[in-house]
Amino acid sequence: MSLPLSRRRLVISSTSFIPQSSCQSYTLPLLITCSHTYPSIQHRSLSLNPFKRKKPKVQLDAENIQKLGSKAKAKARSELPKAGATPIPGNLAPTSIFEQELPGESTREGGLSRPRVGPVPFSTVKGRDPKVMAAALNPRPRARQRWLRKMVIRNVRGRGRLNKTEKILRTERSHLSKSPLIKASVKKLYPLARQIAGKPLTEAMVQMRFSKKKAARDVLRHLEIARDEAVVAKGMGLGAVGEEKAEDKEKAVLVEDKKGKKRMVKDLSQMYIDEAWVGRGKYEKDLDYRARGAGYFLYLPFTSISVVLKEEATRLRLQEERELKRQKKKVWVPLPDRPVTAQRQYPLW
Repeated sequence: MSLPLSRRRLVISSTSFIPQSSCQSYTLPLLITCSHTYPSIQHRSLSLNPFKRKKPKVQLDAENIQKLGSKAKAKARSELPKAGATPIPGNLAPTSIFEQELPGESTREGGLSRPRVGPVPFSTVKGRDPKVMAAALNPRPRARQRWLRKMVIRNVRGRGRLNKTEKILRTERSHLSKSPLIKASVKKLYPLARQIAGKPLTEAMVQMRFSKKKAARDVLRHLEIARDEAVVAKGMGLGAVGEEKAEDKEKAVLVEDKKGKKRMVKDLSQMYIDEAWVGRGKYEKDLDYRARGAGYFLYLPFTSISVVLKEEATRLRLQEERELKRQKKKVWVPLPDRPVTAQRQYPLW
């Protein structure tokens, strides 16, 4: 059995274990001599005694430091954790809906302490320095002041009046939701977008549930997510929640959409899909293996679908605006309405 070490290294390492006083009593090959022509290799990490145990590390405490020297004392004291160096716990903003009730000034009533309930001032929250957070929340303070000044001047010039767009944004709700990329082409997803546009949200979800197309399942999943986002973020579709008296319920209203289709609507807060469109995404590459070792690249398309959800009150307003515009329109006449002139009793021939 041969070792993988070279002969010279093996011979040099073997001479380091031979005591110098008894070099003459050993009969080794001619390569091994007792002269110190080759330095001995020191194995500092090698332990000749396999049964030797390592000394356990002593934990540095205040009692153990007293047993050390002056230099060791200074080094050990620097490694000890400081008494006031505890990490500061973070906290949520006072406007967060997940803010917990923090213990504050308690009032004693009957010997029981009651914590303070309510929003905590921003300056009293531990671990939040407004000057440090201003770099992210207000990176351009001068530009923000100029913009606020401009908005105040605009409001004063308009004497506090709102235009039509501002009134609609303040009184009506809408929600835009864009889906993640779906593994389908625009050619396959566009007919589904046209199918659900203009329909009530519940009816559109039923259409996608029983559709035979594969991409309809992804569209249905996105409609469910968009509905949940609109309810939680915008409060849409909650008009009929909490009604107890039947007389308070709104009567059914006949609403006509822009395509001329009429529907009976009982709840004006019911959501419908006002717009739906598709957008082309990035392509994914794949190989198309052909005969004789040939291959071509396949570009697999990805597409996203976006929907705009609104309430039936918006569709009712649009219907009233169309009717008012129709009534204001002048009556069409085929010929100009001018008075007849140069009339004679007899023909002029």
